[in-house]
Amino acid sequence: MTRVLVVTAVDLEAHGLARHLGLERVAASAWPHFRGGALELVCAGPRAAHLEARVARAVPASLVISAGVCGALAPDLVEGDLVVPEVIVSSTATRHATAAVPGLRRAGTLVTVDAIVGTAEQKARLWVETGALACDMESALILEWAAARGLAVAVVRGVSDTASRGVSADLAAVVEPDGRVRTTRAIRVVLSRPRAISEAMTLRSGTNAALKAVAAALGKVARA
Repeated sequence: MTRVLVVTAVDLEAHGLARHLGLERVAASAWPHFRGGALELVCAGPRAAHLEARVARAVPASLVISAGVCGALAPDLVEGDLVVPEVIVSSTATRHATAAVPGLRRAGTLVTVDAIVGTAEQKARLWVETGALACDMESALILEWAAARGLAVAVVRGVSDTASRGVSADLAAVVEPDGRVRTTRAIRVVLSRPRAISEAMTLRSGTNAALKAVAAALGKVARA
C-alpha cells in the first residue's frame, strides 16, 4: 500500500479533515495525529514549525501532501474552491514543482508567505506581483522538507477567504505557535472588537467549506 502523509498547520484543519475522512486519533499523541487506510495526518503548526518532530512518529510515506485552507488571491475564487497547484512559490521567490496527484487536476501557482495577508489591498498586490491563485504559510516549507528527503510532494488546499477580504491580525493571533486555537483569546477579541464576531463567523463558514472540499479530494487520493 502506498502511504500518504497529510500535513496541516493548525488543529482546526487536522480535526476537520480527520472527521470528514473518518480517520482515528493516534493513541497517546500530544498533538493532532490521525490514521486510516492509506492516510496519515499530522498537525505541524503554523509555518510547519514542528514538522520534523511530529513526523518522526508517522509511518514512512512515499507521498506528502500539504493540506488545509488557503486565502484566495485570484478574484474569481470563492469559499470552498479547491486549489491543487502545479507550482509553489516561496517567500524568496523560489519556484517548486509539485507532484501529480491521482484523481486530481493540477493547475496554477500558490505562493507561500511569511505573514498573514490581512487586507484585500495586500491580496491584490500579491496577485499582481506573483500571478498566484492563492496563498498559504506552509506549503513551500513542507515541500522543501520533503524534497530534501526524496519524497514526492503535492498541495491540496481549499479557499477559506476570498480575494476581497483578508484575515485581521487579532483573529489570526488566536492560533498558538503549536497550531492550537485558544478559545479564551478568541473571546477577548470578540469582546474588545464586536465587529470581529461577524468576521469570525464568515471565516468559520469559509473554513468549513474549504476543509470539506479538501477532504473530498484526499478521499479520491486514498481510493486511488
